[in-house]
Amino acid sequence: MTFWVNRNVFVTGATGLLGSWLVEELLKRSASVTCLVRDWVPGSQLVESGLLARTNVVRGDLEDYHVLLRALNEYEIDSVFHLGAQTIVGTAARSALSTFDANVRGTWNLLEACRTSSRLVERVLVASSDKAYGPHDRLPYTEAAPLQGRYPYDVSKSCADLISLAYFHTYRTPVGITRCGNLFGGGDLNFNRLIPGTIRSALRDEAPVIRSDGGFIRDYFYVPDAVEGYLLLAEKLTDERLQGEAFNFGNETPMSVLDLVHKILDLMGKTSLAPKVLNEAVHEIRAQYLDCTKARRMLDWKPRHTLEDGLRKTIAWYREYLGR
Repeated sequence: MTFWVNRNVFVTGATGLLGSWLVEELLKRSASVTCLVRDWVPGSQLVESGLLARTNVVRGDLEDYHVLLRALNEYEIDSVFHLGAQTIVGTAARSALSTFDANVRGTWNLLEACRTSSRLVERVLVASSDKAYGPHDRLPYTEAAPLQGRYPYDVSKSCADLISLAYFHTYRTPVGITRCGNLFGGGDLNFNRLIPGTIRSALRDEAPVIRSDGGFIRDYFYVPDAVEGYLLLAEKLTDERLQGEAFNFGNETPMSVLDLVHKILDLMGKTSLAPKVLNEAVHEIRAQYLDCTKARRMLDWKPRHTLEDGLRKTIAWYREYLGR
């Protein structure tokens, strides 16, 4: 717990789901946190809780290299968590150019700023995704699987991942890469996502909506467990053997969309609600889930919560939040 005391930490994507939880934990551990904020999102957990007011806020875009370079130098950043990205698959399909700008150009801008500031920056955590692997016949994904995204969001994550590895192998930038499953937890206000959307529908006694045919399989991962994985990897990046490595993080409990919806309805006592299956999902991979053996072996990491534990806590958060 003492590792982060007085460390100068830069977080992109700080007002998002993962970013909000990560910043809260860093503040608990007495880090000095600087957040890159593009849009003001009043409903963000980080804003609503008042925690953003306890950080240094840099207003700007990942696409603006000079803003990033200024932030790293003026706040003397030693640790970087790059979470900022356009994260919605549907949005990426509708607007590929803005997704590539944020996710690809934004990543090389940040890494170049870190390289230029190498006397300050000691560790860089880059958030990739299981989507970076693209379609594979053999599952679960291990870190050795090729990165072969096919659709705009997936391709953007494959590119960002490979660019991060290029900066390590070429310039020895101390990069660690995380590839997580589908994150969920309290504070996610993107109700077009499956879990918050299903919970909100159930609380309103409305039929939850499934965009796909319900058969898509994913690894759903409770966000506080992801935060612990990020912090642990960042701390261990002082070990040069871990630099330039990617790690899968998930709970290794793959589940179909339809089964997950029924699980949530069961936990909420709303089994009488029948999901509305639209079967409209396109540009998405049928099955994606992770093997996290490498993280267990090299980082001595494992999630604290089962999928059901995480869902129960998430349901409780939305019940309280939407009840207000």
